[in-house]
Amino acid sequence: MEVMLSIIICFMIIAAIVAIHARDLLSAIIAQGFVGYGLVICFLILKAPDLAIVQIVVETITLIIMVAVVLDSSRLELNVSFDRRKGGTTAVTFIFIIVLLVYFNRAISGLSKFGEHTLRMSEAYVTDAASQTGSLNLVTGILWDFRGYDTLGEATVLFTAAIGVLTILRLTGKK
Repeated sequence: MEVMLSIIICFMIIAAIVAIHARDLLSAIIAQGFVGYGLVICFLILKAPDLAIVQIVVETITLIIMVAVVLDSSRLELNVSFDRRKGGTTAVTFIFIIVLLVYFNRAISGLSKFGEHTLRMSEAYVTDAASQTGSLNLVTGILWDFRGYDTLGEATVLFTAAIGVLTILRLTGKK
């Protein structure tokens, strides 16, 4: 599983680099879509289908909006001159990357090893959910009995976002 995640993350990094350096904006959007859908695959490998569904919807809506904007405007970037002789921008970029890597290293040092489970917050769910809900499937019991309003809220947000995008695209089509 770790090897598959590493390969997918490498492809996502390559797609992000392609998106940054693409001259055609539509190509950059497609590369950005590879990054988002790669994250969907990572969520599925990590057995988080609820996150994968949300990511699919958000990524699809974002791609629709971005493609609509690009097709409504110019597809090519403006030529902006960049003076590479000034090393200030490059130095700031490297400092920023180093700070992010240090922060990332400190943030993950407190996590448990990959595959080890900690039951800090979910211990009550795991030990008492079957008897309290009467459900044979623990995940279903938790989602419907303990987290029902949260699931309803997620569905409402996704529905509202989809209706908003359809409304925006339909309004531009009527003009």
